Amino acid sequence: MTTALAPTRSLRIGPIELDAPVVLAPMAGITNTAFRRLCREYGAGLYVSEMITTRALVERNDTTMRLIRHHESETPRSIQLYGVDPATVEAAVRMIVAEDHADHIDLNFGCPVPKVTRRGGGAALPWKLTLFRQIVERAVRAAGDLPLTIKMRKGIDADHLTYLEAGRIAEGAGVASIALHARTASEFYSGHADWSAITKLKETVTSVPVLGNGDIWSAGDAVRMMDETGCDGVVVGRGCLGRPWLFGDLARALGRPGAATGEPVDATLGFVARAFRRHAELLVEFFEDEGRGCRDIRKHVAWYFKGYPVGGELRASLATASTLAEIDDLLATMELDAPYPGEAAEGQRGRAGSPKRPALPDGWLDSREIGDDAGRALADAELHHSGG
Repeated sequence: MTTALAPTRSLRIGPIELDAPVVLAPMAGITNTAFRRLCREYGAGLYVSEMITTRALVERNDTTMRLIRHHESETPRSIQLYGVDPATVEAAVRMIVAEDHADHIDLNFGCPVPKVTRRGGGAALPWKLTLFRQIVERAVRAAGDLPLTIKMRKGIDADHLTYLEAGRIAEGAGVASIALHARTASEFYSGHADWSAITKLKETVTSVPVLGNGDIWSAGDAVRMMDETGCDGVVVGRGCLGRPWLFGDLARALGRPGAATGEPVDATLGFVARAFRRHAELLVEFFEDEGRGCRDIRKHVAWYFKGYPVGGELRASLATASTLAEIDDLLATMELDAPYPGEAAEGQRGRAGSPKRPALPDGWLDSREIGDDAGRALADAELHHSGG
């Protein structure tokens, strides 16, 4: 699995200069410290935390405080915040700055999950222009010298697009970069991302970097996105599930010399098994609990071994192992010299879902401003816990 080298490209987000124009997309239950460290061991870029709820952060919820912790090896440190109340978002940003929890903050305006959008959060929020503007402006002011960025979707559905207006507002507010997942909330992760929307946003937003997200399954896809859309960098989510070494491929294809550690990957089954074992080990360290770490790695089994000659019984055993020793014994039974299976291991990873009508608060689309009913829904949205 080698990737042709492209001209060196770097990315600056405020004062942060990255060796490769690559960002790990926040994914609930995935992009914890363990996974971020693993990806960083292979490549270069900006590795963002799971989504952190601003109210839970301000209230110092125990789970939330654990999720914002970074390992000493993580530089720069990046946290994504989710919130719908301008004052709470501002307070959360001030807390991160004052207590030195991060070097970069991202705001989530792209989550399509119904439990978020039905309360006016995530991809639903930019529809309310004044609210969106207030959140971004207050967050940027609170961040001070810390670069603050946003990630968003095209809009709610094809009839309610928000990304160009939101991009102009965010640029005017002083964000350090803008990332666009080129789907609407109604599309969830189905079909194909509309890369032409990234092109339009890049043409609209001219003073800060624009990053593209959606359907990057390989380094070749990233090169093609940047060439076709003119975007300044890429955000990678589902494409790295079970393939943390994708960041090495990306660094070799897009980054400065030396941005990737090691040689291009020969992804034999033995290589994949070692990556899986390292991931499990880091999860045990993160949770400070071997049983919990081994339970958490279970969700990754199908992603790591997609296309490889690993039978259902062995996969099921990996998905029930409760110690690292058990995992070691199971991995030792594999045909570790089995070669990379090619196309069978490529392509889409993770759940795509299907297009659906977005879940929204009653009357949400009736106006671009906040009414009483919408205000109550937004108040409920602040009750969510971090990480989802």
